[in-house]
Amino acid sequence: MTSERTDETKPNPTDGLDEVVHQRVRLGILTVTHTARRVEFGYLLDALELTGGNLSQHLRVLEDAGLVRIEKGTHGRKPRTWVTITAQGRRALLSEIAALKAIVRSVEGVAPPAE
Repeated sequence: MTSERTDETKPNPTDGLDEVVHQRVRLGILTVTHTARRVEFGYLLDALELTGGNLSQHLRVLEDAGLVRIEKGTHGRKPRTWVTITAQGRRALLSEIAALKAIVRSVEGVAPPAE
């Protein structure tokens, strides 16, 4: 069964999803940093169960989009990398959550198809 979209058709709720934010790992990074404000790279590795290379790639995408800030430094003699969500990142996360809620509302508001 296919349906065609017309001008009278309600917009697709997934239109509000941001491809940068919506990806599972990046959504996890933004959620953790939103809660903790500043997070050490190693914590994100453990919390999200990622490899260092994988996490680095996702952080680069978020940093390039202006959603997180990366700081490198040392703690004692050990090198550390900290990740902080930016104001733009907080807005993007909240917008993504609103879009996800809209999807849930649209699904819950529609009766399941008759079998």
